[in-house]
Amino acid sequence: MIDIEKLKGTFDAVFKQMNKVVVGQREVIEQIMVAMLCDNNALLESYPGLGKTLTINTLSHVMDMKFSRIQSTPDLMPSDITGTEIIQEVGGKRFFKFQEGPIFSNIVLADEINRATPKTQSALLEAMQEKQVTVGSKTHKLDRPFFVLATQNPIEQEGTYPLPEAQTDRFLLKIRVDYPPYDDEVEIVRRYTKVAKEENIKKILGKTSFLALQKLTKQVPIADDLAASVVKIVAATRTEKKHLEYGASPRASIGLILASKAYAIMNGRSHVSVKDIEKMAYPVLRHRLILNFEAERQGLSTDDVIKEILKAHLK
Repeated sequence: MIDIEKLKGTFDAVFKQMNKVVVGQREVIEQIMVAMLCDNNALLESYPGLGKTLTINTLSHVMDMKFSRIQSTPDLMPSDITGTEIIQEVGGKRFFKFQEGPIFSNIVLADEINRATPKTQSALLEAMQEKQVTVGSKTHKLDRPFFVLATQNPIEQEGTYPLPEAQTDRFLLKIRVDYPPYDDEVEIVRRYTKVAKEENIKKILGKTSFLALQKLTKQVPIADDLAASVVKIVAATRTEKKHLEYGASPRASIGLILASKAYAIMNGRSHVSVKDIEKMAYPVLRHRLILNFEAERQGLSTDDVIKEILKAHLK
């Protein structure tokens, strides 16, 4: 039996510690944690200076997980991410030793991922899906839990390499980080323009506890009719030709149900509700849909189309 009250208290404690450093952004933090509870990856899209790196770094401290940051640039090589074999000499004998790259962490921030070349982007694919890295003929298992949280800037497209569909599909969620409300921005300015006070951030969760939470997430029940509605929603993205060129794969159906379970447990609900599905449909589907010319001509976004599909198929 899942102790929902105790779990909600744990998540509230995480948010309380996060608020010591990060102002607002509750929804963004929730969605990052949803991806992590589902043992999956997330893509964060926002304009520069909205605290994406700070949020992810702080979260790794609160959860007591190893964090590494990869700054993507056009000259970044796959070996800069995965690691490489180096020659070592001991007692006159030479041998190859594997030197781990920054991918060998629990939370990996791939900053401005679309600035890396396709070859380097693909170096992340195996790690994201199989949780392992192959260098030469050897395969190295990654420490669990393992997550790639990537960021990209929606406005600066010069010198970028848009993510291929195969890679965007590896991200469970595409999280939009918006500008903070006025009151939050006033607090940000106040907090970061005075003499910095060292915040004592408590570690709330460890790796073992979080792995247990991932198992609990899968145990959250969902009614058969709600699960059927999720499949109808995803299937509708493939038949909706008025605004969509391409729809989502069955991976989106799995992702939406899992994300809804994680969102429910985080908000103190013992089962998945319509509200959970409605909330998670946008980050799960927005990067899996391709608009057609007619939709772009009308100035519609993928979120607008998702809203229409939810209205028609989520009862």
